[in-house]
Amino acid sequence: MNHYPNRHRVFTGDALMDGEETVGLRPAVEISTRTPERPVRQEARVTPPIGRLLIEAGLIGETDLARALAFQQRYGGRLGSILVRLGAVSEERLMPIVANQLNLPLLGESDLPAETASYFEAIKTSGYAVDWWIDQEALPWFTDGQLWVAARDPLMMDLQEFVSAGYPGTPIRWSLVAAQTLDRALDRVQQRLAADGRNLSDEVGHLRELAEEAPVIELVNNLIGQAFDEGASDIHVEPAEYDFRVRFRLDGVLQTRLTLPRDRFDAVASRIKLVSGLDIAERRLPQDGRLAIRLSGEMVDIRVSSLPSTWGESLVLRLLPKERRQFQLDRLGMTPSDLALFSHWIREPHGIILITGPTGSGKSTTLYATLEEINDGATKIVTVEEPVEYSVKGISQVHAQPDIGYTFARALRAILRQDPDKIMIGEIRDLETAQIAVQAALTGHMVFSTLHTNDSLSAFTRLVDMGVEPFLVASAVRLVMAQRLARRLCRHCAEPEEAPTEVKGQVEVLRQRTPQLFEGSPQWRRPVGCRECFGSGFRGRLGLYEMVSVNPDIHDAILRHASAQEMREMAHRQGVRTLRDDGLIKAWRAETSLDEVFRVTGGAAGL
Repeated sequence: MNHYPNRHRVFTGDALMDGEETVGLRPAVEISTRTPERPVRQEARVTPPIGRLLIEAGLIGETDLARALAFQQRYGGRLGSILVRLGAVSEERLMPIVANQLNLPLLGESDLPAETASYFEAIKTSGYAVDWWIDQEALPWFTDGQLWVAARDPLMMDLQEFVSAGYPGTPIRWSLVAAQTLDRALDRVQQRLAADGRNLSDEVGHLRELAEEAPVIELVNNLIGQAFDEGASDIHVEPAEYDFRVRFRLDGVLQTRLTLPRDRFDAVASRIKLVSGLDIAERRLPQDGRLAIRLSGEMVDIRVSSLPSTWGESLVLRLLPKERRQFQLDRLGMTPSDLALFSHWIREPHGIILITGPTGSGKSTTLYATLEEINDGATKIVTVEEPVEYSVKGISQVHAQPDIGYTFARALRAILRQDPDKIMIGEIRDLETAQIAVQAALTGHMVFSTLHTNDSLSAFTRLVDMGVEPFLVASAVRLVMAQRLARRLCRHCAEPEEAPTEVKGQVEVLRQRTPQLFEGSPQWRRPVGCRECFGSGFRGRLGLYEMVSVNPDIHDAILRHASAQEMREMAHRQGVRTLRDDGLIKAWRAETSLDEVFRVTGGAAGL
């Protein structure tokens, strides 16, 4: 990790200190041919302060601005930088507003020179030492006869005057760059300048010092803020031999967002571990931590997991917004018929409803949406989870802790003494939990839970294999729903495609069975990739569902230990749609692509 004397601020805010009572600002759009005694500047544009512009853009609220102004009054600093540090807004969203306010170009990574030689050539012309430029947190380079300068604070008068004096008669273009982009460029210059790199110490005090440096704090905050703004569910920080990369999981797929030199990893890892309550000195054992942070005006819980690996600790941060507007059944992607069937069963007075699927298939989201749907204030609802991911108003939520003996089964026994009407169990993992859930269902309670199975019908055999008697399974279970998550096509760039003949044949069979789901002509689309979807061709996700109700035929099949194939044929005759069928319906409607349906359902097409 390189250290620069002045790297303790980010230029992301009004040039003047008071962000609410001033409307002027110091401009520096283009500076040319001037001396330190008489700087020549372009006439100022009168614009609202940055705080007001951010509120008008809907990026922060009045409360965020008030907190930032109070912080500014007490400690000083740029208002924009304070808002970033407080987690009210990410630098990625802030910088375009600042650039427009100051009438300065905002440069990205690709706009800067690819080779450090360009910087050294321009620095040599100025007559100033490389260390001076690093200390000023600015870098110059020549393009088409103009001198471009990327600086942390391009409005700093001393910097403007010295740069103008160092390049007499040369047109100078000042620009804004994101803190991360400038840091990477400065690091490259520093690494070339240094004869040998500085090895990081393993001492706890040094690690803590690294973690508390302003550039590291801002880097970590910006990464978390950017991930939240993009709708990522997880942030992966993965070290390698010579560098480390940061990847965001967007719509279930990992996408690389940043690659940095390996010598900066220890500082970033230490910062993440410090704020999440992990032991920064422990690198040999896995650790789990948690923190709460305010992002874009919303409180977000973040679960942190560290795992020792070959080149350092792999860190994963799971973002869990406390306000989840998608916890609504009608927004999960169910067809009208599936939604009606599911809504009917969740309102029954007793029984078990199981949601099945692999990890990451959206089971928890469905359970929370179900709880929101039935939470009418007239029933007692209790959950037992490990851990409690989201807080639901009006519901008693219990955090199971198996490491101290407080298991799902033990928690369930206590819950049954709380006079509940509805119970949600995070997962049925063992026979004891399954037996208590069945007994609760048979004694007048409605139980919701999940199982790890590939399809809906496998849930019955899984419970029997656990040791639950078939007659208890048949009597207690009301509905099993298998699900997967498929990515939604980006509405900005998806383009038409032709479906294969085999797929058309399958869809025609579905149309004959459920004509109400196939209105109009097919709208097959394929992903392309654009700026709106970060080049992936997809934006957001929707569920694919397979629902099996325990009717008399299924009930009898469970009692007589019918084979899985026999039960599949029985469900098919009764009109049950498979995961693949549901996916084809949604691909027909241009909600997702055929390739995505096949990727998600794979060998688990269902019945």
